[in-house]
Amino acid sequence: MSVPLELLRVFESAARLLSFTAAAGELGTTQPAVSQQIKRLEKRLAVRLFDRIHRGIALTESGQVLQQHVQAGLESIDTGIAAVTAKHPHEVLQVATDFAFAAYWLMPRLPRFRQAHPELDVGLISSDRSPISLRSDIDVAIAFGDGRFKHGEALRLFSEEVFPVCSPRLLAGRDLPLAAQALIDIPLLHLHPEASSRWFDWPGVYRALGIDGAPAPAGLRFDNYTLLIQAAIAGQGVAIGWGHLVDELLEQGLLCRPIAESVESRFGYYAVLPERKRRRRLVQRFVDWLQAELEQDR
Repeated sequence: MSVPLELLRVFESAARLLSFTAAAGELGTTQPAVSQQIKRLEKRLAVRLFDRIHRGIALTESGQVLQQHVQAGLESIDTGIAAVTAKHPHEVLQVATDFAFAAYWLMPRLPRFRQAHPELDVGLISSDRSPISLRSDIDVAIAFGDGRFKHGEALRLFSEEVFPVCSPRLLAGRDLPLAAQALIDIPLLHLHPEASSRWFDWPGVYRALGIDGAPAPAGLRFDNYTLLIQAAIAGQGVAIGWGHLVDELLEQGLLCRPIAESVESRFGYYAVLPERKRRRRLVQRFVDWLQAELEQDR
């Protein structure tokens, strides 16, 4: 009996995630489409693979047996494809992250990764928000959060530490560091609430630093962090600087810290690894390099 490979890949994803909705997200399709393909597979095999329960799905005994063989088979197929394409040594590792991390931390360091791993290319998938789910084409995500990510193993890279930053020109002639209360009199740059997500915002920074009064109404608001930092470099106000993201800009003298204090939270950036085992060897090389780079930063 022949079974289309497409049906087996859909089954493998649904069986691993125990959710048709999550499988649809991973495969880039819809939940009804996944459900329909599972029904086709069950009809073709003449066996029930999933029990539909109140809160989702569960594998039947037959489904568990098939899952073991399908996972092994797909891994073997991927290994075979890698073997026959070995004369084309460049494999592409798909990395998803937000614009801020990509622009200010990852991109300046990627040449070092390429030098250490010339056999690997990196494909960046970026957006203005941290990735919250792993599509099937993503090998590793670098996401901001509290470490609780669905359908992936999270490895903490660094904690959220923030502090005000601005162009040295904005405070020319003033002795630094200033008292934290001096922020009241300096224009502030803001992220739109939907863009800041769980990051610190100015009210949160004021509370953490014990600054009396409320932040001044926003003269400039931005929908992504990259534009916010560019405005700070241009001398248009004070931004909230993420420690690891703006370190190089501080070293280059493009930004400075107007006050000495900083604020930490329980959030941070994590490398999120998919539960699927395929390509894990390539992913591990990238994760090892990330951790080595962070050790050099400390």
